[in-house]
This record gives sequence, C-alpha cells and structure tokens, in this order.
Amino acid sequence: MSKKNDTLENKQRGFGVETFVFLIILIGALCALGSVMGVGPMFKTIMQTACSLLLETVLYIVSVCCIMGAIGSLMAEFGVVALAEKVLSPLMRPLFGMPGASSLGVVTTYLSDNPAAVALAEDAKTAPYFKKYQIPALCNLGTTFGMGIIVTAFMIGLGSEYVPAVCVGLVGTVFGGVVSTRLFLLLSKRHYIKEGTWEEMQQTAVAFEKADAPAVKADEAVTTAKKSVFSRAMDAMLEGGKLGWEIGFATTPGVLCICTVIMMLTFGPSMVDGVATYTGAAYEGVAVLPMLGDLIAPVTNVLFGFKDGAAIAFPITALGAVGAAMGMTPALIESGSVGPNEIAVFTAIGITWSGYLSTHISIMDALHARKLIPQALITHTIAGLAAGVFAHYLFLLVG
Repeated sequence: MSKKNDTLENKQRGFGVETFVFLIILIGALCALGSVMGVGPMFKTIMQTACSLLLETVLYIVSVCCIMGAIGSLMAEFGVVALAEKVLSPLMRPLFGMPGASSLGVVTTYLSDNPAAVALAEDAKTAPYFKKYQIPALCNLGTTFGMGIIVTAFMIGLGSEYVPAVCVGLVGTVFGGVVSTRLFLLLSKRHYIKEGTWEEMQQTAVAFEKADAPAVKADEAVTTAKKSVFSRAMDAMLEGGKLGWEIGFATTPGVLCICTVIMMLTFGPSMVDGVATYTGAAYEGVAVLPMLGDLIAPVTNVLFGFKDGAAIAFPITALGAVGAAMGMTPALIESGSVGPNEIAVFTAIGITWSGYLSTHISIMDALHARKLIPQALITHTIAGLAAGVFAHYLFLLVG
C-alpha cells in the first residue's frame, strides 16, 4: 500500500527517484567528457558536430528522401509497383512463408517506411489472402525492407565504387527478411498453440476497421480517372516528394541527437602539429566505441569482416535510427574505418533493422498483436545480424 502511495505522490509532485538517477547519469556523463576534452571544447564540439550534421548530412538525406519519394509515387501511379508485386508474389510463400499478397508490403515499405505494411491488414481487398496468424508477421516482413530505397540511394551516392557492395547488401537484406519472418512465424505458432488458439488463428483474416479512414467519393474517383497523364504524373511526383520530405525531416532529431553522441564516442581529438588537441571542432570525441570494437574485434571480424573497431558504431545506431546511422557513414569512410565490405554489411543491417526499436512496438499494436512484441523484437534482432553476416561472406565470395 505504501508503494502505491509513494508512486501516486511522485506523480503528483512531478518528480521522483528516477529524476535524481537521471541527473546523476547526465551530470556524470558531462563531467566525464569534460574532464577529457575540457568543458569549453566539449560544448563547442557538440554544437559544431550537430551543425555539421544538419548542413552536410540531414539536408542530403532529405533531398534523397524527397527525390526517392517522388520516384516511388510515380512508380505506384503508373503500375510499376503492381508489376513488381506480380513478379515477387510467387516467391513469397517459398521464401517467407507468407501469401503472395504480402509482396505488396515488401514493395511499399521499400519505397517508403516500416509502417506501410500495416495497410495490408487494413485493406479489405488484401486481408483475406492472409491467415490470422500471418498478419502479425507483416511487422517483421515490412520492417525488413523499410526505407530500403532511401538507404540504397544514400549508399550508392557515397561513390560508384560501392555499387557492387550495395547490391550484395540488398541480397543480405532478403536473407535477413527470410530469417526474421520464418523465425517469427515459428515462435508465434508456439505462442498460439500454448494459448490454445492455434486452430482459430488458421482462419482467414478480416481487415481491421480504420475508423478515421476518409471515404472516397464516387465523383472524386471519376475525376481521378479522367486526369491526363501529365496531371497524374505531376500530382504523383509532388505527393511522393512531400511524403519523402516528411520522412527525411523526421530523421532530423535522430541524426542530430543520436549521431552527435555516437560521433563523440567514436572519434578522438584533432591533430595539431602532430599533437592530439581538443579544439572544439566538429567530430572530436573520446573514442570509446573503437575501444569497445577492438575488444570484440575477434567476433565482429569473423561475423562482419570489420577491420576497425569504429565500424561497430553503425549497427549500434541502426537499431534505433537508420537515418542517424547513415549520417555517420561519410565520416567513417573519410577516417578510413570503412571500406566496400563494410558498406555491404551496413546496407544489409541498415535496411533490415531500419530503426526497428523505435517502430516495432507501435506497428505490432496497430496489428493487434501486443502479446507477440517480445517475439517480434527478438527475431528481428537475430535477422539483422544474420543479414550482416550473409552480406559479408557473400561479398568475400563475389568480390
């Protein structure tokens, strides 16, 4: 009873034990950095790094998202997405254990973002192709390919010498998707059997009702059908570009906040006249992650072929924000920590995970499968690692 009273009292006060724990961690971290870098250079580096990321990385990512969004929308408008869905459909059941209709989720998430897969469960035309137990697996399947076109375009934009590596990474992504979806279906089946609902879950799925979905009026549909090819192209391009713009700018907090911290934990001081000095320049730091990477180098070298401990920063960041992970890639290349093999691994892990820790729970909730959230997170974590390992060894084979 006293614990409940303490909790209620903390809520009414607005602060509690966690407040003091947070302050201890925050002040401790700043003191630790400041003792190495100096307080002035530390704060200057934080601001300079964030500014550099905003101007040199965020705006580039936004541009890529905007252009790729427009291209994706044009492909949807003129039937290319439908064609891709038709081509991929026969591969879905043997590879992923999912009905052919799920290929639409692969295409749409690759062209946009993770939550696009939820639309299949909300569409009365596509939902009946699924069994009930397959609907939650759309979370892992869709997330595997989320932001795929953006990551692909970004990595190719780093240099033409990385094109083969990116292609290898895409194959690794497919492998990661197979692992993620198959493992999740296996664990979810065990869950339903244990729960005693397996027979019910093998029934045909019914589309989820979406209360706030606007109805399409008949006259609006006729108007759309009567549009000229030029009007359709312009509308699709502008709407797709707008969606890409929104996705791109949605990555800004992740890139600036997460990437700034990761950068300061990845790189060391600047060299001035051959002497390591903290000047307050962008991308200076205490180089903790490379030391961690060196400690686990025997593992990461075998699994991913990482030659430099700093490369571990990408997969760690991609867990929560693939945009931030992309943002640090140019600096890793410039420092010599990353080469074509790492780009292949980064592409595979980046697309497969695509910040799933920040989206998985909300997607599973939208799919009415909260009970399966632990299974979804565990299997997708394994899948990202599997995608990276597969990409590494495939790159060794074809490179």
